[in-house]
Amino acid sequence: MQIKSNILEAIGHTPLVKLNKVVSHGAANVWAKCEFLNPSGSVKDRLALHIIEKAELSGELKPGSVIVENTSGNTGLGLAMVAAVKGYRCIFTMPDKMSQEKILMLKSFGAEVVITPTDVPGDSPQHYIETAKRIVSETPHAFYVNQYHNPLNIEAHYLYTGPEIWNQTEGNFSAIVAGVGTGGTLSGVAKYLKEKNSKIKVIGVDPFGSVHYDYFYTKKLCTPAVYKVEGIGEDVLCGAMDFSVVDEIRQVNDRDAFTMARRLVREEGLFCGGSSGAAVYIAEQVAQELGAGHNVVTILPDSATRYISKYLSDDWMERQEWESLDGKTMTSNQISASKT
Repeated sequence: MQIKSNILEAIGHTPLVKLNKVVSHGAANVWAKCEFLNPSGSVKDRLALHIIEKAELSGELKPGSVIVENTSGNTGLGLAMVAAVKGYRCIFTMPDKMSQEKILMLKSFGAEVVITPTDVPGDSPQHYIETAKRIVSETPHAFYVNQYHNPLNIEAHYLYTGPEIWNQTEGNFSAIVAGVGTGGTLSGVAKYLKEKNSKIKVIGVDPFGSVHYDYFYTKKLCTPAVYKVEGIGEDVLCGAMDFSVVDEIRQVNDRDAFTMARRLVREEGLFCGGSSGAAVYIAEQVAQELGAGHNVVTILPDSATRYISKYLSDDWMERQEWESLDGKTMTSNQISASKT
């Protein structure tokens, strides 16, 4: 029996699982990296531990320091877990579109949570990133994680997540598909895999309304719009996103992301979040294009424990309004009725 000295030693080494029911017949195999099985429930546990331990080694973080970060929830939860073990105080800023589950989970670890408006420009003083910067400036002994621009975000996945995927697959896959949030996961994994085999195709997944897709193809920032899926997409350009290791970015809408996420839970038994649904929706497209005899890897970033009151709720789904193909806004019930 191997005993962990604390919960932080349980981070990483997540399983790779074949998807069986949500992938079309005749398509390539799709293997899902189950990052939602990390201790606090997401891939962000990896960067949280890596950044904190690097900061301790450098002397930036010491007893009495206060960890401050802007987060959509998952990085905050990873940091809060690490802080609970190591004895640090935490303050996190979050947009108000994030689930109540995330807020309550953060507070359960002892973190302080500051909620900011979602629909404000990236340079607004009310934006959650700018709010975090202000808190850092006002808080003695504050340590700003700065995941969006911290190269250690990429390094964590280059050192750990990428090698795990390579070793688990023995390099036998044609493409990897992953959501783009801060960009750290995709950039770090892609950098490692491209060094091992430059022919592996790297495909990012971006929600409609985010800036990554337009910037990748035009090198210009579009005007961001509000979308409901959490944990992927951004309204600002992130320094932790290395577009040079990405071959393609595809977009996905909220309805398709959430519908696939619900299928993953109900048909594959994988209790993962909406961003996982977005990644698998695109991975399934790629699998159809490649066809039998190929393998596709995708990353399931976080747990559905954060979304019980949102996409897992039938009532919540029915209350949502989605854009239909003709540009009109429709509810879930109207979309269902139009298909019968």
